[in-house]
Amino acid sequence: MTHPIASDAAPRPVFDLKDAVAMVVGIVVGAGIFKLPALVAANTGDAGTMMLAWILGGAISIIGALCYAELSTSNPDAGGEYHFLDRAFGSDVARLFAWARLTVIASGSIAIFAFVFADYATQIAPLGEHSSSVYAVLLVVVLTAINLVGVRAGKTTQNLLTLLECLGLVLVIAAGLLAVPAPVDASIGASPQRAFGLAMVFVLLTYGGWNDAAYLSAEIRDGHRNIARSMILGLAIVALLYIFVSYAYYVGLGMEALGKSQAPAADLLKRVWGSAGAAAISVIVAVAAITSANATVLTGARTGYALGRDWPLFGVLGRWNAGAGVPRNAMAVQAAIALVLIALGTWTRRGFETMVDYTAPVFWLFFFLTGMSLFVFRRWEPHASRPYRVPLYPVTPLTFCGVCIYMLYSSLAYTGRGALVGVGVLMVGAVLVMVHRRKS
Repeated sequence: MTHPIASDAAPRPVFDLKDAVAMVVGIVVGAGIFKLPALVAANTGDAGTMMLAWILGGAISIIGALCYAELSTSNPDAGGEYHFLDRAFGSDVARLFAWARLTVIASGSIAIFAFVFADYATQIAPLGEHSSSVYAVLLVVVLTAINLVGVRAGKTTQNLLTLLECLGLVLVIAAGLLAVPAPVDASIGASPQRAFGLAMVFVLLTYGGWNDAAYLSAEIRDGHRNIARSMILGLAIVALLYIFVSYAYYVGLGMEALGKSQAPAADLLKRVWGSAGAAAISVIVAVAAITSANATVLTGARTGYALGRDWPLFGVLGRWNAGAGVPRNAMAVQAAIALVLIALGTWTRRGFETMVDYTAPVFWLFFFLTGMSLFVFRRWEPHASRPYRVPLYPVTPLTFCGVCIYMLYSSLAYTGRGALVGVGVLMVGAVLVMVHRRKS
C-alpha cells in the first residue's frame, strides 16, 4: 500500500530488547491482578482449578504472542495490526480497525487505567466530590505531555514504572507467603454462579495488552530476533508473577475469603501489616495503573499515525515528529478522545466497568481478524521471507483464533450497555469507510 501522506520523517529503531520487554510487562501487569483474582476464585471454586486457570491464561497468551511474532517480523510497521489487516484483507478493514483503535480500543484502555489510578489515588489524597474524575483527567494529560516530549522520555518513564510495579507484586507475594496461613479451605461451597469459562474471561482480561508490542515492530533494534523474544520473555515474566501472586492470595486469605473479597490485595496486606499495608497497596495499584496507561499512550497513537498516513480524511494524524520520535498529532487526538470517555464513565457513575464493556467486543473482533491474517499470508505468500515462523502451524494459530471467537461471544454475553456503545462507535467508522469508498 502506498503512503500518500508520508514524509521523510518516519519511525526509527530506538528500542532495545530490555525496553521492549519492559513495555510488554508494563502494559500487561495492570490493576487487574489486584482486583480480578477474587472473581477467578469465585468462578473456579477450588485452589487447583484456580491455579490451572492462571497457568492456562499464560499459555494462551504466549500462543497468541507466537502468532504475532511471525506477523510482526514479516511485516514490521508502526501501524502494527493495522498494517497486517491492510495487507491481508484490504484498506477498508484496516481503516475500520484504525478507527476502532483510535476511538474505542486504545483510548478506552487509557480511560480504564485512568479510572483505576483515580480510585486508589483518591484513597490516598482525596480532592473533593469529583476527586476520581480529576485524578483520571490529570493522569491522561500528564502522561500524554511526557510522551509528547519524545520517545526517549516515554520509554524511560515506562522502564522505571515497570520496575516499581514488579517490586509491588513481589511485595504482595511476600505478604502472602510470610503471613500466618489462613484457615485451610481449598475449595468454596457450592455456588450456582461458578463457571470456568467466565473465570477465563477475567484471567485473559488480566493478561491483556501484550499485543501492543506489534506497534513497535518498526522501532525495535534487531526486530527479526527481538520482537519474538520481547513478547515471549515479557509474558513469561508476567505469567510467573501472576501465578505466584494468585497462590499468595490463596495462602494468605483462603479460597472462601478470596472468593468474597472486593479487593484481595488490600485485604491481604491489611491482614499482614494493618492500615500501613492497605496504604501500601493503594500506592502499588496506582503505580500499576500509571504503568499500563503510559504504555498505551505510547503505543496507541501509532495506529492513528498509520491511519492518517494512508487516509487523507485523517491526514493530520499522519505526521511523524522526527525530533521527538513520536506522532504528536495522533497522540494529542488520542488523549482528547480518552478525556471524552472519562466524562462518559463519570456520567454513568460506573467508570471502570463502563470502559471494560465499551472496549471488549471490538477488541476481540479485531484480535480474531489479526489471527486469521496469518493464514492469508501463509496461503498467498508461501515463499515470503519469515525471520520467525510460528511453531506447530496451523494448530497454534487455529487455537488462538478459537479463543478469540469464544472471548468475542463472552464479551457480548457478560457485559452491559457500554458494549453497545462501543459497537455503535464501530458502526460509525464503518459508515465513514463506505462513504470514502463511494467517493473514491
